Amino acid sequence: MGQDARTSGWKAFWNRGGWWRSILLVVLYMAFYLGAGLLIGAIAGDQIDTEDIFRTPQSVFFGITFPLIVGSVVLLAFLSSTGWLRPLFAPQPIKGKWWMWVAPLFLVAAIVLRFLGIDYGSYEASVVVVTLLTGLLVGFAEEVLTRGIVVKMLRDSGKSEWVVMVLSSLIFALLHAANALSGQPIVTVLVTVGFTFGFGICMYLTLRVTGNLIWPIILHALYDPTLFLATGGIDQAAAGPQSPFLVLAGPANMIYILIALVALIVVRGKVQRAPLSEPVLS
Repeated sequence: MGQDARTSGWKAFWNRGGWWRSILLVVLYMAFYLGAGLLIGAIAGDQIDTEDIFRTPQSVFFGITFPLIVGSVVLLAFLSSTGWLRPLFAPQPIKGKWWMWVAPLFLVAAIVLRFLGIDYGSYEASVVVVTLLTGLLVGFAEEVLTRGIVVKMLRDSGKSEWVVMVLSSLIFALLHAANALSGQPIVTVLVTVGFTFGFGICMYLTLRVTGNLIWPIILHALYDPTLFLATGGIDQAAAGPQSPFLVLAGPANMIYILIALVALIVVRGKVQRAPLSEPVLS
C-alpha cells in the first residue's frame, strides 16, 4: 500500500506539468548526463582525444556516446515510471499549419548536402559509423526530453502553443550552455545557444506539422552527426577549403533563425485540456 501511494504521488507530481517542473526534470537529467561524462573521463579519459574527438572511434564513444547512453536510459526509466512513453509517441493533439513544412524541408536539405559534402577520407570508417550511431542517441535523448517531455508538461499546465514553443526551445538551447564546462569560449557558447534556439523552434514546427515525435528524433539524429563530420568538431565552424555541397549547407543556421522569427510572430493555438475526438486546429 505504501509503495502504491509513493508511486501514485510520483506520477501525480509530474502530471501537474508546468514550467518549473520541466526545468527541474531537465536539471536532474543534466546531472546524470554530466556526471556520466565526469565518471567516464576519470576512468577512460586517456581514450578521449580532447584536441580532435573524432580522431578514433574510442574517442567518440567515450567522449560523446557513453554519456548519451546514460542519459537515454535515465529518460526511459522516467517515462516508464510515469507511464508517458506511449502518450509521447501518440499523434500530436494539435495540428500544424501548412507553412510549418518549411522547417523539416530545410533540415532535410541541409542533411543531404552534408552527407554529400563530408570528406569521408579524412576519417576512419569506424569513426563515421560510431558518429552516425551516436546521432541516434542525440536525437532520441534531446528530442524526447525537450520536444517530448517538456512540451507535454507545458501543455498539461495549460500553456499556449506560443509559450510551449518558446520555453521548450529555450530550454533546449540552454542545454548547450554546458559546453562552457568543457572550456569552450564563452562567445562560442553564446552563439551556439542562439543558433540552437532557432533550431529548437524548427524542431517544434517539425513536431507540429508531422504530427509525431518520431520525426524530430529522426531528423535530429541525422542532422547532428552530419554537422560534426562536416566541420570536424562539435559546435565548430568548418575551416579550410570546402565541398560545394557544404558551402550550400553553410547558411542553414541563419535560415533556421529566420524561420524561428516568423514562428514567433504567427504561431498560435492551445491544446484543450478536456479529452477531444479530433485534434485542435491552430
